[in-house]
Amino acid sequence: MSVGVHAVTTSDFPQWDRELLFHILDNIHDVVLVIDSDTTIVYANEAYAKILGVPVAKVLGRRLDKIEPKAAAIEILRTGKPTSGADYLDSLGIDVVGSSFPLYNGDSIIGCVSTFKNITEVVELNRELQQTKGLADYLKEQLEQWEQLPLSFKEYVGQNRNVKETLVLAAKVARTDSTVLIRGESGVGKEVLARAVHNSSRRKDMPLIKVNCAAIPEDLIESELFGYEDGAFTGAKKGGKLGKFELAHSGTIFLDEIGDMSYTMQAKLLRVLQEKEFERVGGTKPIKVNIRVIAATNRDLESMIKQGAFRRDLYYRLNIVPLNLTPLRERKDDILALAKTFLGQFAKEVGHELILSPQVVGFFQDYDWPGNIRELQNVLEHASIVCNGMIIEMYHLPAQLIPSTFDQYDKTKDSSSVKEIIASVERELILSALVTHKNNRTKAMEALGFSRRVFYDKLRRYGIK
Repeated sequence: MSVGVHAVTTSDFPQWDRELLFHILDNIHDVVLVIDSDTTIVYANEAYAKILGVPVAKVLGRRLDKIEPKAAAIEILRTGKPTSGADYLDSLGIDVVGSSFPLYNGDSIIGCVSTFKNITEVVELNRELQQTKGLADYLKEQLEQWEQLPLSFKEYVGQNRNVKETLVLAAKVARTDSTVLIRGESGVGKEVLARAVHNSSRRKDMPLIKVNCAAIPEDLIESELFGYEDGAFTGAKKGGKLGKFELAHSGTIFLDEIGDMSYTMQAKLLRVLQEKEFERVGGTKPIKVNIRVIAATNRDLESMIKQGAFRRDLYYRLNIVPLNLTPLRERKDDILALAKTFLGQFAKEVGHELILSPQVVGFFQDYDWPGNIRELQNVLEHASIVCNGMIIEMYHLPAQLIPSTFDQYDKTKDSSSVKEIIASVERELILSALVTHKNNRTKAMEALGFSRRVFYDKLRRYGIK
């Protein structure tokens, strides 16, 4: 047996007997593995057992193509071309790096020698480094976009019974790792609820990664979710790129607008949910992830299943704990509380207090709010900008929102409705003054311009303790 033109025979060094050669090989820190032409393992050094945790006696005489059919050594028997670099051993689930070269007898390949070491820890550390860098890039991107995003409230506001029931259920499921499906119309606050669930979970100190499935083109969504390897496609970033699932490792991934995901991608997502692993685009190595999935949709998934547009098996996998958010038109008892929260935010920007006129309060209570809380927020932001004083009137609202008959708006109301609106606004003003002056009633009544008798009379009338 020879190894190219530089091979020597043991006769050149009589003192180098077979036992000494094996002793040398056994003291090499890297694995040394020799196979013959039919891939039978004919030699493995002691490092094989130390590094791979498999006794040498257990593998000698076994065929490598049965143990590790994708091993580089098997390909070398066919091509005769030496190779070096990183590889992944499916049978042991480890990453290795090394080199392999063929053994010749004349012109015939009679075997192959492979030397390699276990680099699983290095690969994992590199992956964690990539994740950290990827997270930094992601958060930087989010911060840069923040100025373009609408203001959002920190927590849910209001006393509506349906909303409270949903929040109680959300608080319970937040303590688990169960998959959550948030359902509701656009603008009801699905992303806010997803953040609340994540921030109340054991993963709160790990990343929350958001993916808007409707905003990513079909030909890019797979690489966005799962990442890609170097050279996976034309224009691929050198060195590859981590996908959103890898960025969310140990944390939570929020899949918004899940109902807009293509049927093909639904199948790939289902596999990740079931197996907790995936491959990058252009890669073959399975990547395991530990994530919590929160999905959201404004679509009727049940109808989509009947139409063949949404996978039934994925639906059951996602719909473990459904959280249904009530549209604003069905929680009008919360409109004033929500408006007060937003106005408090906008008041800081414009530099003075903002309140709604009785006409605007009445209009808000009658309006159906197709855009829900997001629409209310945007309407109030617009009004706070165009309003020069403290009171927001009908003509401060966006033009497309103002009814053509708004001049007669109050005249169509009976007197009792107007009184109720005025009382509601007055109560809110008193509560606001008390909060502003830290419950100092003297300062609150002075700020409102009420006499002591009138002030205390209104406290009793409106049930303010």
